[in-house]
Amino acid sequence: MTINRRHLLKTASFSAVAAGAARASAESHPVRLGVVGVGNRGTALARTLLKMHDIEVRAVCDVDAKNLVRAQELVEKESGKRPEGYGRGPEDYRRLMSRDDLDAVVIATPWQWHTPMAVAGMRAGKYVAVEVPAAITLEQCWELVNTVEETRVPCMMLENWSFRRDNLAVLNMIRQGLLGEIVHCHCAHSHDCIDHWFFDGNGNDRWPAEFLVTRNADQYPTHSLGPVLSWMDINCGDYFQSLTSTATESRGINAYFARKFGPDHPNARREYAQGDIVTSVVRTHKGKTIVINYDMQLPRPYDNRWMIQGTLGLYDEDKAAVYLTGRSPKYHQWEPFAPYQERHDHRWWKELAQASGAAGHGGTDYLELALFVEAVRNRTGTPIDVYDSAVMSVIIPLSEESIRKGGAPVACPDFTRGKWRHKKPAFGLKT
Repeated sequence: MTINRRHLLKTASFSAVAAGAARASAESHPVRLGVVGVGNRGTALARTLLKMHDIEVRAVCDVDAKNLVRAQELVEKESGKRPEGYGRGPEDYRRLMSRDDLDAVVIATPWQWHTPMAVAGMRAGKYVAVEVPAAITLEQCWELVNTVEETRVPCMMLENWSFRRDNLAVLNMIRQGLLGEIVHCHCAHSHDCIDHWFFDGNGNDRWPAEFLVTRNADQYPTHSLGPVLSWMDINCGDYFQSLTSTATESRGINAYFARKFGPDHPNARREYAQGDIVTSVVRTHKGKTIVINYDMQLPRPYDNRWMIQGTLGLYDEDKAAVYLTGRSPKYHQWEPFAPYQERHDHRWWKELAQASGAAGHGGTDYLELALFVEAVRNRTGTPIDVYDSAVMSVIIPLSEESIRKGGAPVACPDFTRGKWRHKKPAFGLKT
C-alpha cells in the first residue's frame, strides 16, 4: 500500500515497547507465535515480528508450498531456528492451533478464512491477531464476539491505521479539547487496487476478485474507520446506531481491462456486482455522523481523506492542516498540521528509535504487533479488542444490505450488549 510521503517515518522501529517487554519476561519463556497465511502480507508481518526481542516464530502455515518454504527459510535465517510447516490442505491450520507450545497466532489469509481461523485459535487458548477485515458477514461478527466472551481469550484485528503517527497526535489533540466537542467525521479508503491486488499485472484474478463479482458493499472499511473509533469514542461512550449506503454503477473494472488488454478480454466483458464508489453515512446514538467512502476501482493516487470536525475546529488529513477557533492565527484560514503533530506526538511514537531497521507501513506494523505481543506476554487486553474489530467489520454486511434496499437505513447491532454506555476510553491513553 502506498501512502503520502508526509506520513512516512524517518525512523522505523518501536524498540522501546519491545525492549520493555523483553525486560518484563527476563525470567519467562519468549512469546511463542504461529503465523497462518504466509503470502505477501503474512511474510511481511513475520519479518516485522522477527525484529522484536524475545519472541519465537515456531510454526507457519500456508496452502502454497512455495510460500511455506519461503517463510520457513526467512525465520530460520533471522532466528537460527526453522519453524514447523503446516501445508497439508486448507484445514491444516487446525493442527497448528492445537500445539501446546504456542501463546498466540497471527492470521493473514484471504478474508473468508479470518473468522473461522480466529475462532479456532481462541478455542485452542491462543491470543489471536487477525488481519483486516476480521469478519465479512454479520454472523461472523457475532461469532467472534461470542467466542471471546465464552473463552475469555482476546482477539485483535490488525488495523494498522489506528496506530499511525499523525492519527495518534490528532487523538491527543481531541482528548485535550482543541477541537471542542466532536460532531462529524469523514473517512475513506481510496486506493486503486485493480492492477495489483484484485488482479495481477497480467490481468488474472487474484483471490479478492471473486468478491467484486459477488458482492456490492463497502468491502474494506477498516482502514477508513481505524482512527475514527478512538477519535469519536465509539464503543466507549457512543456507538453506531444506523447506517445508509449507496453505490455507483460498476464501470472502472471493465474500463481498465478494455484499456489495457483490449475490449475482448474476458474481464473487460465480465459483470461485476461491486459499484465503483460506495458512500455510507453512519449516525451514532449521540447524534454524530460519519461518512465512509469505498473507492478502490478507479484510477487515483492513494488517499484516506480523514476529516474530523468539532465545535472549536477541525483537522483535515488531505490538506495536512488544522483550523482551531481562538488558536489559528488567521480567521477561517488553514494552518499547517506539522507543528501540532510535533507538539502532540503520542508517547508510542516518541519512543521510536532506529534499532530494528525499516518496518512496514511507515512503522505502524511494528507498533501494532509490538503492542499485541506485549499484551500476550502480560496476559492483558489488546489495544484493539473484539468489539472494535466487529463494529469496524460489520460495515461490510450492513452496507451491502442498505445498498440492496435502495439506500434504506439499517440498524447496527450492539455487539457490546450495552456496555458502550458505561465503558471508559482505553485506546492509546499513554500520551
